[in-house]
Amino acid sequence: MDESTTHVRASASCALAAIGNYLRHLDLLGPIRDGVRIAQKTVKFTPFDKLTDVFLLLLTGAHRMVEINTKLRPDAALCEAFGRSECAEQSVVQDTLDACTKANVDQMQNALKVIFRAHSRAYRHSYRAGFQVLDIDLSGRVCGQKAELATKGYFAHRPHRKGRQEGRVLASLYGETVVTELYSGNTNTAVAFFPLVEAAESVLGLTAEQRARTVLRVDSGGGTVECVNACLRRGYQVHCKDVSAARAANLAKSVAVWYDDPASPGRQVGLVTVPAKEYEGPVVRVAVRCPKKDGTYSAAALISTLSATDVLVLTGQSKSLKNDERTVLLAYVHFYDGRGGAIETAFREDSQSAGRRNKKRFFAQAMLLCLESLAHNVLVWAKGWLQKAGAGMDRLGLQRLIRDVLSIPCLLRLDDSGYILNLTLNRRHPYARKLEAALRWLLAKHRGRVCLGEI
Repeated sequence: MDESTTHVRASASCALAAIGNYLRHLDLLGPIRDGVRIAQKTVKFTPFDKLTDVFLLLLTGAHRMVEINTKLRPDAALCEAFGRSECAEQSVVQDTLDACTKANVDQMQNALKVIFRAHSRAYRHSYRAGFQVLDIDLSGRVCGQKAELATKGYFAHRPHRKGRQEGRVLASLYGETVVTELYSGNTNTAVAFFPLVEAAESVLGLTAEQRARTVLRVDSGGGTVECVNACLRRGYQVHCKDVSAARAANLAKSVAVWYDDPASPGRQVGLVTVPAKEYEGPVVRVAVRCPKKDGTYSAAALISTLSATDVLVLTGQSKSLKNDERTVLLAYVHFYDGRGGAIETAFREDSQSAGRRNKKRFFAQAMLLCLESLAHNVLVWAKGWLQKAGAGMDRLGLQRLIRDVLSIPCLLRLDDSGYILNLTLNRRHPYARKLEAALRWLLAKHRGRVCLGEI
């Protein structure tokens, strides 16, 4: 290409720029461009342009919207790599979010469904090979007292604040967000649980056979009799904690033999022998007790439709142990404990890597939540893309991925359309050599070259 049609720019985010080129090749944001219609006039930038700016800002790990001005706009090369010749000013972007309506949020969720089905691994899960595991939970998002639908509710370590609740369904085997919804602050898991399940079922397109191979894992908020029975009627597998502490204490009295849990000193597990007549299908109930300071025990009860063989497979153990009661009961408990490394970790990672931005208008916040969900999934997919070339990024969390991998200084030579012709990595960075082949793979469509140099 003629040198007059190219230009060289410095960027603080070389891997992210390469990912931007690859997303343009996939036309990943096409369903949003074609399907989301925000009623706002275009002066210099379209509403889609400004939603793209928000999406790009989230990928950089920025914690506040104002960082569009301080972090994104100065990095012209990064913006060009994502197809943006210039980034909008943050107040203009905020106005677009504030202009969003419920219809726009519905349009965005439909667009996210199309994107998810086109690129996710969870949508292509082999149900014959193993169970799909869906974790469902709510996470409190503290915000200003005057924000729409901001009410008192459960907010960890902030008991006197107001806020909203973020509901999420996570495909835990893949780390992908299937569904995300915004609720008022006083919404509890029991209320949001089955609507989230129905939304996830729609996104994943689950058939009756696939629902029978899908495990819904939820904490005690979704452990009501009504929630469990609703899932049983739809043919799902359920693994949850009973909502009633009083009932759990009574069920614990029926345990004949208690087994110590080596993974948690002091914790014991036992099989509940009382028939579970209140449920519309067969379930296994496991009592769990832990010692308190006064010498008594606090008790909880797990409810599961999984067989002994199934739970052993899900915890990576041999089916031949199905007659070992102690091993099977511990498997039920440890599979429930897996929530901590799945959806709870996902909430924490998103908060640490990109913070939590709050909008006063409810549907502005809902639109922002949709973009956060998309950014989360793209970062998860990006780890897979980088891993295809053996970059060794599969064990990194999202915070380290953004901080240590995507943010390596580089020089970019771009054509007039913003496609990367040559990318020069800072050879002194510890991840530079690992990324070289991976970035070459990402830029292969437009024959972009990658080399190491001094920056």
